[in-house]
Amino acid sequence: MASEFDLIARYFTRAAPAGLLGVGDDCALFPVPPGEQVATSTDLLLEGRHFFPDVDPRALGHKALAVNLSDLAAMGARPIGCVLGLALPRLDEAWLAAFAQGFHDLAGLHGCPLIGGDTTRSAHDLAISVTVFGAVPAGQALRRDGAQAGDDIWVSGELGAADVAYRLLDGQYPADASLLAATRAALEWPQPQVALGLALRGIAHAAIDLSDGLLQDLGHILTASRVGASLEEARMPAAAALASLDEDKRRRAVLGGGDVYQLCFTAPTSKRDAVQAAASTAGARVTRIGQTLTQPGLAVRDANGQPLAALPAGFDHFPGPT
Repeated sequence: MASEFDLIARYFTRAAPAGLLGVGDDCALFPVPPGEQVATSTDLLLEGRHFFPDVDPRALGHKALAVNLSDLAAMGARPIGCVLGLALPRLDEAWLAAFAQGFHDLAGLHGCPLIGGDTTRSAHDLAISVTVFGAVPAGQALRRDGAQAGDDIWVSGELGAADVAYRLLDGQYPADASLLAATRAALEWPQPQVALGLALRGIAHAAIDLSDGLLQDLGHILTASRVGASLEEARMPAAAALASLDEDKRRRAVLGGGDVYQLCFTAPTSKRDAVQAAASTAGARVTRIGQTLTQPGLAVRDANGQPLAALPAGFDHFPGPT
């Protein structure tokens, strides 16, 4: 049977770029250019909580890194490298090979090499921990507390597909093979908006990535920046596949659905052309969905301009009793 060190060497060791010390020593070493700050983020993915046991391991390797790269994107940080922790309930080399392939493919795409980590045996379920490191010029990070009253509110990409796929796979919605086929990639293969985050430096006032739902994550910007917001439901870039759903399910997916890993950001109205130019440079789609306000609170207005009476909640890792 292969040892822990054999597994690391076979599936997770790659030649480190010049100037980096990667897998194979007690610590990884990487330089930070003068005048830049290190941005770092850690995410923990648990089987049965964040992914289904039968998920494609290549997709899981991709997503394990993608959710962290999305955090760097939200800060306008350029990826430097990452470390990976795996707690494995069993040894399956075919599974490991596929997982590693998905992970390394995305790492190579974004210049974020695996430079360290750890593996151990789990008594029960699979657990994955990834920490990423990025660099951003001092003072240029896109933070949550920079929004100003009167800013436009934007989102990238489309909303809602991942939530629908999750509920279909979880049995919360009746089986629908065509709907699952149209939404599953959004859940299992999220595409972090790193290029857009970099392009928005100096343009956006505040940003966040949408991991727990639009309203919940935007709420973090509003709280940190001490502003309110008014959103227009008709402007929301809902995924086309959601057209077959009833209004309540579509609204819950678009406004409250998590696992989106797109960016929500604010920018002054004078920067609308600059935002569109940044999106074009990054190959991203952005949509203006509302405006920040001086008065605290968050309202979503329907097609008639009336505020929705009930808004869906986002994802909660520790939900209380209902």
